[in-house]
Amino acid sequence: MTSPTTTDGRRAPFLLVILATGVPMFMATLDNLVMTNALPVIHADLGASVEQLQWFVNAYTLVFASLILLAVGLGDRVGRRTVFVAGIAVFALASVGAALSTDPTQLIVARAVQGLGGAAVMPLSLSLLAGAVEPRRRPLAIGIWGGLAGLGVAVGPLVGGAVVEGWSWHAIFWINVPVGLLAIPLVLLVLPAGSRSRLRLDLLGTLLAGLGVLGIVYGIVRGNEVGWTSAEVLGSLVAGVALLAAFLVHERRTDSPLLPLRLFRDRSFTLANAVGLGFSFGMFGAVFILIQFLQVVQGATPLEAAVQTTPWTLAPVIVAPIAGLLAPRVGTRVLIVVGLVLQTAGMAWLGLVISPDVAYSTMLPAFIAAGVGMSLVFAPSSTAVLANIGEADTAKASGTSSTMREIGTALGIAVLTAVFTGAGGELTPTGYTDAAGVAVLAGAAALAVTAVVAVFLPAERGTPRTAPTSEEPGRPDAAVVAPAPAAVVPA
Repeated sequence: MTSPTTTDGRRAPFLLVILATGVPMFMATLDNLVMTNALPVIHADLGASVEQLQWFVNAYTLVFASLILLAVGLGDRVGRRTVFVAGIAVFALASVGAALSTDPTQLIVARAVQGLGGAAVMPLSLSLLAGAVEPRRRPLAIGIWGGLAGLGVAVGPLVGGAVVEGWSWHAIFWINVPVGLLAIPLVLLVLPAGSRSRLRLDLLGTLLAGLGVLGIVYGIVRGNEVGWTSAEVLGSLVAGVALLAAFLVHERRTDSPLLPLRLFRDRSFTLANAVGLGFSFGMFGAVFILIQFLQVVQGATPLEAAVQTTPWTLAPVIVAPIAGLLAPRVGTRVLIVVGLVLQTAGMAWLGLVISPDVAYSTMLPAFIAAGVGMSLVFAPSSTAVLANIGEADTAKASGTSSTMREIGTALGIAVLTAVFTGAGGELTPTGYTDAAGVAVLAGAAALAVTAVVAVFLPAERGTPRTAPTSEEPGRPDAAVVAPAPAAVVPA
């Protein structure tokens, strides 16, 4: 069966739609763990500090998180496919800048520009996919989409390790360029252009939200360095909270909100976003610590560290599509809760057994549990976010989900690294282990709290049905965007 017609009247095959939307998303996902796995090598080559290592990751995630919803709004105004293609191009060009970087500052700036491109890729990828496949095939499509996201996580360390060892860390960015060059014509060929709206962009909301999140993360990152009671840190944290409060007030009053607060009236949307934030906080903050442990303490090469974590990172490739198919039958809540419990157990196990001479066989069960658990959260949480959302709001709902996950990643890396350095951690074989254990246990605690939150998700199951009509008028492209990928029949 084929998907909706493209702009030239031809029907795009299901597989090509998956590739056109999934490959750019895979590229953006790949870059996160490719970067993480190369951090010890970059630290040695550029002389980067622990704080700069955080910003190599967080420069990307913060810009990404700050601009996702603006990219969604821009997509509604000028066309989602147009903005999607522009995002791919910016990401590829910024990858060239990252590859050519010769000092930490250049790399941080290039990573920030990559985040600009990624902000247009991730949410619009899911929105374009939902609009290009038939309703009954959306759970399968989103499951495969989640599997591709998982594949990016899975092969990221492997690709990074192999490239860093066989060439140099610069090459981990060069590989994005041919992917981008192939993806752009595929998107233009396969995906419909869609229509446009006349809604004005919420630039003030974007500024308030972006600076608010930046203020909080900056304060956390600087806390151990200059003191938690210093004017710099307290001022940054207070300013960040104040700006986010101003953002919420502005969103309530503006006619064209960046984030329609009415969406949070839906329990599934609200709790699924809370789960996305907590999941990313605990899991990816711990990833940042653990991958470096394998190299800094146990002396593994980047490729060896990647192979050792493969049981963890490869699981989403296999399990996420299955979870996407099971979600309409057993409900998203069951899958998400079980997944978070498995992740909590895996992270707690690693935090307790971590030591300079811990055997790989001791860590392996935890890696498997965390990987399967991560797989059970990916696609079902995306389904839960969109479950009751009207057709015209799908893009903003997806953008909100991506924003919350990226904020969770940035906060997780900042907070768990603050825990690590606060416990006396250093990037040396003798000064890493004890503090790393404390930080990983903090990540496990965050995942445990998130599992409790997930228990209160609606127990949704059944077959797809049309979501309620959006309250937002004037959206001519409503028919282009898909309704919820799974039915919502409250238990």
